[in-house]
This record gives sequence, C-alpha cells and structure tokens, in this order.
Amino acid sequence: MRNLTLVPIAFLLAAGCAWSGDEAQSDLDSIFNGKDFTGWKVPEPNLWWKIQDGVLIGENDEKMKGHSLFTEKEYTDLVVEAEVRFSGEIDSGIFIRKGWQCQIGVSRKLKKDMTCSVYARGKYDNVAQDVDKLLKKDDWNLIRIEAKGDHFKIFLNGQKVLEMTDNGFPGPAPIGVQIHPGLPMKVEFRNIKAKAL
Repeated sequence: MRNLTLVPIAFLLAAGCAWSGDEAQSDLDSIFNGKDFTGWKVPEPNLWWKIQDGVLIGENDEKMKGHSLFTEKEYTDLVVEAEVRFSGEIDSGIFIRKGWQCQIGVSRKLKKDMTCSVYARGKYDNVAQDVDKLLKKDDWNLIRIEAKGDHFKIFLNGQKVLEMTDNGFPGPAPIGVQIHPGLPMKVEFRNIKAKAL
C-alpha cells in the first residue's frame, strides 16, 4: 500500500511544477546554434551582431544607432531562456510579446540598473526583486522568461524575481535581443533556448 500511495503523490508534485523555473530544461529547443544566424532575421548590412566561440555578441556601430535582432519564428505562450554577460553601463533586453521587454542593464530613462524588470508602454510598472543579490557582475547570468496567457514570470540564476499579470500583450511575436541606441555598449548571449507552450 505504501508504494501505491507514493506513486500518485509523486505524479501530482511533478504536475504542479510543470510551469515553474525549477523544472529540468532538457525539453527546451536551442534557437541559436552558436555558429551562424540560422533562424534569425539578420540586417543588411549587419553592423551590430557577430558570433564568436559560440557566443552572440552585440555592439553598437560607430554612430551608436542600436539594433534589435529577432527570430524568424513567432511565439505566444512560451518559455525562453538565455545566458547573458555584460560589463559596465549597458541598455539591452529580451523581447517576447509585442511591446513587452525584459530589461537587461541600466535604464537610460531611470539611470539605474533595471535588469529583469519589465519595460512596457514606455515605463517600468513591474520591477524585479533581489536582482542586486543575484546578478553576477562581469559574468554569465541565466535569465528565464515564462509567458502563459496574461501571466508572466522572470527568473534570474534560478530564482524568481518577478511575477505579473497583464492582458495587454496577447502576442504572437518573435523573440528579440536588443542593443539600445545612443550608448556605447557590448552585450553577449549564449545558450538561447525556447519552447512554445
């Protein structure tokens, strides 16, 4: 009887974790192969993005115009994660639904680091918590975003830092990474993965 009881309990616990940042991510698909821009819409001429040693590197051009690089595929409900590395003052981000951005680095508008906060409708209504304790300076940081219906979660290095509900972003849209204009900067991405829910 004991074994018969444990099996359904374990099943229920696994089901309850089906949409959380703690689950194993072997089922996420790589959307950046580390070799070329397959699956991404590359600008012509490409003045901002290059690939080196499996890393996607974004840098401003000489006029600091900035650019956003998007996937060819569009998503609505999804999980996306990427390792990100930067140093100094940068203004970058990860886009999912149209008009919805997970900030990376310093907000030009607020003049402070807003990593993992949500920039939407021209403002930061949803601010991430404990980022200063979790963010590793000048090192790789894992950012994970979950979007299902009007419910959004953001995780930094395995810890949930933001959860919000907003029905103003129904999607679908491509996944994007950003170099903000007007600021000399460099940002690196690797192990970019995603899955439609």
